[in-house]
Amino acid sequence: MNNKRLYFTLLILSLMTMAGPTLGAQEQNPTPSASEQKAMNILKNMSQYLAQAERFSVTIRDGYDAVQQSGQKIEYGEARKVTVSRPDRLRFEFERSDGEKGLVVFNGTDLTVYTPTKNVYATVAKQGTLDQVINYAVNGLKIRVPLAVMLSSTLPSELDSLVVSADYVETTGITDVPCDHVAARTSRGVDFQVWVAQGSQPLPRRIVITYKEEAGQPQFWADLSNWNLAPEVSDSLFTFTPPEGADRIQFLTEVRDAAATRTPKKEGEK
Repeated sequence: MNNKRLYFTLLILSLMTMAGPTLGAQEQNPTPSASEQKAMNILKNMSQYLAQAERFSVTIRDGYDAVQQSGQKIEYGEARKVTVSRPDRLRFEFERSDGEKGLVVFNGTDLTVYTPTKNVYATVAKQGTLDQVINYAVNGLKIRVPLAVMLSSTLPSELDSLVVSADYVETTGITDVPCDHVAARTSRGVDFQVWVAQGSQPLPRRIVITYKEEAGQPQFWADLSNWNLAPEVSDSLFTFTPPEGADRIQFLTEVRDAAATRTPKKEGEK
């Protein structure tokens, strides 16, 4: 992780990726302890509950370290309101710690990113499910999507891939609801902790990710609140109408692709 803040394409929308907490089976320990088994059960219940939710909304307040050349850590952050309606609707509004605001919407056919402070937006046609558009955004448009795996219905399948160990830490009541605190390690050199609400709605309330192999071992954290498993949604919520005077621009990858495929002129041609 370098000192540059991560932006969502040319629109300079700040996003953080959830590179760590994809979950997996404990292949290194075929006979897990009671603590390990309890931790894995909590993670599986959480992932299955999220993956099966037809729609939900959540407020996220997060922060991340930018490690300076001196070794000092500077924290940046943002607040987001995320609304998901499966199979193919997504909206999130955010405000960065520097005050800049942004909007991202997907309506099943188009993915749009809008920056109101600059009154510019980019739109790309993309049909498919929410899982497919997230994959396209990350791998096609090279966009870093915040906590992407938490928004995907494939979250349970990740349980068999990356986690090499997990432990139950404690029960805590210092959050807004009683939570089970779980700590896990992945095969990617990333540790993560998650606080999962107890009871019939095992939703994540806090996440901390530590990038152990990066200089200074920077962290990303997120507090998740105001969960709603039955938000009122309509097509208009996921439809972007450009404000008056808004300029449409291209995604950065579109600009690069166009430049790469442009046929160079022969010597002497105009």
